Amino acid sequence: MAALASAVDRVAASIEVMAGHSKWAGIKHKKAIVDARRGKLFTKLARAITVAAKDGGRDPDTNPALGLAVQKAKDASMPKDNIERAIAKGTGEGSDAEALEEVMYEGYGPGGVALLVAATTDNRNRTGSEVRHTFSKHGGNLGEPGSVAYLFDKRGLIVVDAARYAEDDLLPAIEAGALDVSVDDDVFEILTEPADLTAVRAALEDAGVELESAELSQHPKTRVPIDEDVATKLMRLIDALEDNDDVDDVHANFDVDAAVLERVAG
Repeated sequence: MAALASAVDRVAASIEVMAGHSKWAGIKHKKAIVDARRGKLFTKLARAITVAAKDGGRDPDTNPALGLAVQKAKDASMPKDNIERAIAKGTGEGSDAEALEEVMYEGYGPGGVALLVAATTDNRNRTGSEVRHTFSKHGGNLGEPGSVAYLFDKRGLIVVDAARYAEDDLLPAIEAGALDVSVDDDVFEILTEPADLTAVRAALEDAGVELESAELSQHPKTRVPIDEDVATKLMRLIDALEDNDDVDDVHANFDVDAAVLERVAG
């Protein structure tokens, strides 16, 4: 009982009220559903599976990166045959195997917001040129490698609907090793060490908690406050970057009111 009470105290102590950055994770998840309907998301998910399989083999049990990529694809309702083809492509079993590689671009957007752009490409020159053009077109600047990466930590990120669940429902996450829990408007954001993401996810699902999303993310160490005008410009840049077929995800260190974010990004 004492251990349980201690864990409950840890949940209460760790719940932090955040601004709109947490809300963004939920909005991105909803946008991903729309992208899945268009089939665009499946292409990006398949590339991530192919790269993970190429780097670590076809067995998700011994290749954590592949396991996470496959789970993300399943979360998006990607057909099993698509997943198997992507794995085969990565291990050289497919007839059209490509030399895909992961690249991280770094830069600044409107308001001095730091951006990390995760991409998967078979042509660095093409993707780099397109990303640079997008930054310039929308008031940003592409930087050199290392220019903003130090402002982020790689973390597991789980988003839960705060309208459906209470703080006590997240106790299994803390017991499974979650680092932190924050709340922003109508979502909880649960952070983990990258290696603990699968275990924390499983603990919540075993407890009957449905997840909005669960993925590896670049989590900002500090955040830059921005107003609605800057947020509008920033979201245009992020949307344009994410529209690039080679771009998998965009991470940013902004801080904005959740209601403002809902207006400009919804």
